[in-house]
Amino acid sequence: MFIDECVIKAQAGDGGRGCISFRREKYEPWGGPNGGDGGRGGDVVLIGDVNTNNLIDYKYKPHWKGERGEHGMGSDCNGREGRPAILKMPLGTVVINEETGKAVAEVVHEGERIVLCKGGNGGWGNTRFKSSTNRAPKRANPGAPGEGGTFRLVLKSIADIGLVGFPNAGKSSLTSKITKAHPKTAAYPFTTLHPQIGVIEYNDLKTQDRLLIADVPGLIEGASENRGLGHRFLRHIERCTLLMFLIDMAGTDARDPRDDYATLLKELKLYDPALAKKARIVVANKMDIPEAEKNLKKFKTRHKVDILKISCLTGDGLDKLKKELLKRVRKAKPSGK
Repeated sequence: MFIDECVIKAQAGDGGRGCISFRREKYEPWGGPNGGDGGRGGDVVLIGDVNTNNLIDYKYKPHWKGERGEHGMGSDCNGREGRPAILKMPLGTVVINEETGKAVAEVVHEGERIVLCKGGNGGWGNTRFKSSTNRAPKRANPGAPGEGGTFRLVLKSIADIGLVGFPNAGKSSLTSKITKAHPKTAAYPFTTLHPQIGVIEYNDLKTQDRLLIADVPGLIEGASENRGLGHRFLRHIERCTLLMFLIDMAGTDARDPRDDYATLLKELKLYDPALAKKARIVVANKMDIPEAEKNLKKFKTRHKVDILKISCLTGDGLDKLKKELLKRVRKAKPSGK
């Protein structure tokens, strides 16, 4: 099961209370205060983890709490700090405070550590209150309460390339051909039910680059109005550097490739105008079918865009496509990163 949105309740641990204690030893009847401080409560911490790819762990375990700090003890012994609650997050997770509706954190990098809720400070023991005018204080502080709240986790995949297209355009087939991912493929629409992330390796190049490609479920007309499956996953391509439009140039299911491309652009623009402004590449699939060449000529007449020809069935054009993707991603990334 793929979960890309859920709500959790997080509560950091309270601080331990300070201790009121006095030194009592033989031959020292006037021993002073020696009460230790309470320990600090455990934080609720988010850690970016490249090996976590969705939020299913938090769908079925929504309550997370840091450990309370240990209370202070006599003989100037401070309490132990509470253990933090560690939440491993997939990269691209946005954390939204349910009460305010504002984003409070965003996990982007592997190993990134974000304190979502801070643990309460431990209370002072009576040793802290000793002074020249108060040699035997009988006062200690309680521990401070830890922070807490209700948060919505929203996963937005971080990938270099976002693969968009109509159902049956061949997105899953292409992903399986140019990456090591193995999405389900079949001769019916909506075989992809949740985003698939694949890695394109460039071992033949000296730099040994790699690109991440996100394949989202097929879009249909009205996707921006919550029709079909793809609308739920459009956010997974918001952060992509390059969008790849895969067009079924053979016109399977009596479709017109020209209308498909226009509809895809329209739906992305309605969902988020920024998506339509992203760098994009148009790829014509199923060029091994005779009708494809005729449809391609009509397509170029209506849409003045550069288009790459491939066939996922025969493998024609795939090597050229991989090199072109690397070239365009490098060009589109800011500062050549």
